[in-house]
Amino acid sequence: MINTRTFAIVALGLVLSTHALQGQDRSRYRDFQLGGDLSSVSALTKVAVSDAKTIHQRPAVMQELEWRPPYYSLNGSTAAPNDPVRQIVFSFYNDQLSKMVVDYDRDRTAGMTDADMIEAISTAYGPPLKLAVQKTRAVASQVEEESGTPVARWGNADYSVVLYRSSYASGFRIIVISPQLEALARTADAQALRLDEREAPQREIARRKKETDDTRASQERARIANKAAFRP
Repeated sequence: MINTRTFAIVALGLVLSTHALQGQDRSRYRDFQLGGDLSSVSALTKVAVSDAKTIHQRPAVMQELEWRPPYYSLNGSTAAPNDPVRQIVFSFYNDQLSKMVVDYDRDRTAGMTDADMIEAISTAYGPPLKLAVQKTRAVASQVEEESGTPVARWGNADYSVVLYRSSYASGFRIIVISPQLEALARTADAQALRLDEREAPQREIARRKKETDDTRASQERARIANKAAFRP
């Protein structure tokens, strides 16, 4: 008899291998291709392009699009096909998909060990690399630091997949990136933050001026309306 844990491993592996890697192209997650544009991801997820959140507009346009399986948004019901994904956050650098953060539902991975998850994900990405490779990488990003303990890694020059186990709960997450695009995105993010800091005083001056101008215009409209209607 197949127990729940075994079924979860089989289900996760089947979902990954079914969607992901036709022609051994591993620079993707399921049908989502790294480097793809926002409109293609929107079409696959059925989430409107207008729902994308703009993080920065210069020096590069950086956006995020969040997707949850339909059953998460319908009356809180979790009755759905055996898809273990809870949500995916897609990150775009100049309209190119640079990163996917995939969170798995704790109920659908309950009881699964690190080895179980590695086994399932390896059906899509092949044998994992040694985690020692991590030592050669740049400083971890904020999302990597918040993801928990790295468990396993897959990848090459075209893609990187890292499996994380939550430090405070029993959840799992994978982060799929294009190393080239993610490097550009991280550089642009740092530059954008510096520009924000540099431009903050001028933006505050502009904000106050607009606030003053709006108040003056509102008062003038009220004056004109009240003057015309006033009868002593």
